[in-house]
Amino acid sequence: MNRNEIEEIKRLLDGCTDDQRAEIFTYLRPYCHMHPLEAKLGVPAETILEAIARGSDLTLRGVKGMIAELSFKTHVLDKLQQWTYQPLVGDYPYDFLVDDGAGAVKLQVKMQRSEKQAPSRYKSGMYKVEVQKTRGGVDKLTKEKTRPYRFGEFDVLVVSLHASTGRWDSFLYTVSRWLIPSKSDPRIIQTFQPVGAARNSDWTDNLDAAVGWFRSDIRKTICTE
Repeated sequence: MNRNEIEEIKRLLDGCTDDQRAEIFTYLRPYCHMHPLEAKLGVPAETILEAIARGSDLTLRGVKGMIAELSFKTHVLDKLQQWTYQPLVGDYPYDFLVDDGAGAVKLQVKMQRSEKQAPSRYKSGMYKVEVQKTRGGVDKLTKEKTRPYRFGEFDVLVVSLHASTGRWDSFLYTVSRWLIPSKSDPRIIQTFQPVGAARNSDWTDNLDAAVGWFRSDIRKTICTE
């Protein structure tokens, strides 16, 4: 089949009704694999998506978290030519290790917290982000809980603003050492942190600016209002 014939098929499809296109899609679907995961799991993408849709809120939250990480890579990291990063193999307390030639920076990606399909807010009006690991546990030596993050485990917090903006390319950044410490242990980052609706003196929408804050060694704590 030549290019002209392919273009003619596209033209005919453009003139079809939605029902007709759906019938043609159903016919073509066995010949088209949307993602290698279909072969790995042995089921079509539609079944995988339906399984996710039937999952609990916790399952959906985990999927959204993975989408946020991939979206950050696609919309931010892949467009910054001066930065390099390598895929992480293993369990790390950060999602990306990036380097612009001036030193490596550890980035942790989290999502604005949402409840009942709406972004969570403090009484002050600021949004919330949940800063703790997905899986819990206890350190065999120290007997301390391993789910909370400790200061120094990552350098910059990346917050996806999808819950409030509906966009997967919208992010805010702050320095991890500026986050509010736990009241019970100043070494631990408090689980819930306030996030502004837009950039301010604590949060920026520019990764380079956030890295600059981190490297400046400025010491402070983000505002709660």
